[in-house]
Order: sequence, then C-alpha cells, then structure tokens
Amino acid sequence: MGTKKQEKIKVVFFTRKTRPLGNFSVEMYFRLIKDNLSENFDVIIKEMPFYSNGLLRRLGNAIYCFFNQAEINHITGDIHYVAYFLSRKKTVLTILDCGMLHQSKGIKFFIFKWLWFKIPIWRVNKITAISEATKIDIIKYSNCKPSKIEVIYVCINPNFRENRKEFNFDKPRILQIGSAPNKNLKKLIPALSEINCNLTIVGKINEEIINLLKRHNLEFQVIDKKLSDQEVIEEYNKCDILSLISTLEGFGMPIIEANAVGRVVITANNSSMPEIAGNSAKLVDALDIQAIRNGFMEIINKNDYRNSLIENGYENTKRFEPKKIAIQFEKLYQQVLIG
Repeated sequence: MGTKKQEKIKVVFFTRKTRPLGNFSVEMYFRLIKDNLSENFDVIIKEMPFYSNGLLRRLGNAIYCFFNQAEINHITGDIHYVAYFLSRKKTVLTILDCGMLHQSKGIKFFIFKWLWFKIPIWRVNKITAISEATKIDIIKYSNCKPSKIEVIYVCINPNFRENRKEFNFDKPRILQIGSAPNKNLKKLIPALSEINCNLTIVGKINEEIINLLKRHNLEFQVIDKKLSDQEVIEEYNKCDILSLISTLEGFGMPIIEANAVGRVVITANNSSMPEIAGNSAKLVDALDIQAIRNGFMEIINKNDYRNSLIENGYENTKRFEPKKIAIQFEKLYQQVLIG
C-alpha cells in the first residue's frame, strides 16, 4: 500500500491595496517569501479590496479577511486592524514600523496606539518585527511580551545584482528613495548645497521641497511616477551614492538594495539603520547638516574607504537572502500550528 500524501499547510497573506505610486519593497518581499517557502506550504496572496481610508472601507477589508481565512493567517503589514475579525490562534501579524506613533500626539496618538497596535497585537498569536529596533518600539508602545515577537528581516530581491561602475568624482549622482517627512529631505538638501552633485528623488515632493532645492542651487530630478521593479534597479545602477539619512526607518530596504548592486551607502546612525547596514555604510547624525555634508565628502574623497564600504555591502546582503528568511517563517508557522 502507498503512503498517504502529506497535506500542504494553507497560508494566506493579507496585503494592503497597492496605491498608484506603489508600496516600495513590502509587497515584493512577501511574494519572495511565498516563492521560497518549502513545498509543504500552499500560500495564497489576498490583496485588500479597498484602500485603508475611512471606517467603512476598513470594515470592508476586515470582513473580506474574515471570509478568506486559512490554517495560517498572515497580516503582512499596515492593515493591522483586520486582526479584529481573524482567528486569534491562527494569525501572525508583521509590524513594519511604529512610525505613526512617533509622528502623532494627543487623541490621534491614543487612537493609533490602541486601534493599530495594542488591540491587534492582543488579537494575534505571533508578531514579527522587521528589525530589533522595531521590536523595541513595539514593546515600548504596547507592553507586548518580548517572547511573542520574532525578529525576521526583510529579504533582498535577487534581481538586485552586482553592477559595478566607475565612481563619478566630478559630479556624483545621489539617489534618494522616498520623500516622506521621515526621509529627512529638509536636512539632506542643505547638506548637499556645497557639493557638486546630481540628486535624484524617487517620490512625490511638495512645493516647499521644490523651493528648497532651488534655493540651494541643486541639480536635481524627481521621479514621481510608479516605477517597475526593473526601472527601480536601473536607478540604482545609474547612481554613485545611495542616500537614506532618515529620522526613522522600520528596516531601510534601500540600504540592502544598494549593497547588492555595489553602490556606496550613506545612512543615519539611529533607528534600525545601523543594525541593517552593519559595516557597509557611512553612518551620520540625521539631524546635523554639517555631519551629513562631511559624510558625503568622505565618501567622495576617500577611495579606499568608499571601496571598503562597497565590498562590505556585498557581504552584508548574504544575511538577507530570500531562502534564509523563508526558513525563519516556516519555523514560525510550525509554532503557530502547534499552538
């Protein structure tokens, strides 16, 4: 008699609805996890039917999740509130960052703290944080037991490959991914005012930032349309320096993407960025314009230092290979199934 074929474990990834300019990195991350899980898992990705705006749309998303549950329910970030309608013992919640709590106060802070964090955290079996820095924030704001939180890093898209180029000393091309307030453009732009460079910003910018760029006589371009994965990679290939001098990052994916391509990185010495960059980036104080300027000048002027950061970057990316990260999720799902 033949042996009975083992049933696959059914997992559903609940993802936010993609906005017109796209959600950088996160959706690609979980597609990679899906592709790298072992054949013991059968994963379905369920994108929300509605944008996460307003009570009725969010309620619609939560009801949609209720009717699409599996053996493992995995909320992949941002839409924490759908946990209200899911089976507690079967649900995993990934928290990308606590940015909304850092950036709000008063009644808004209270609402976010309870409705987006404390209650959803109570309503799930396991939490995954994408960095130790994010885990610390989660514990700080929710009093969640540390044992309930697993740190599982974001994996690198294997399409980001080594693509060496000669460094442009005369006018380096600086790539800035993202334009939200935490991306710190108001400090980055004046820091570059005395450096002959070209700044490429991927993301929408407002009139205030445009005026700041002009006031400091920076040569710049803004890419405010949705880019394909290949177009994003091309921007990394064309640049000389990747800048991510943020005031807050849950992870800092551009650091790893630039590492993989072979571009030197300058980033901030706060939040998750030192943890993710290791020894593969120049770390600077995000609030100190002169420190930021000095960091760029050190990268531009010191060949050996710049090249060492690039070589360290290639090594750093090995920590974030998709198969390694997928194995960590497999172990977590098994824990949830056991109960």
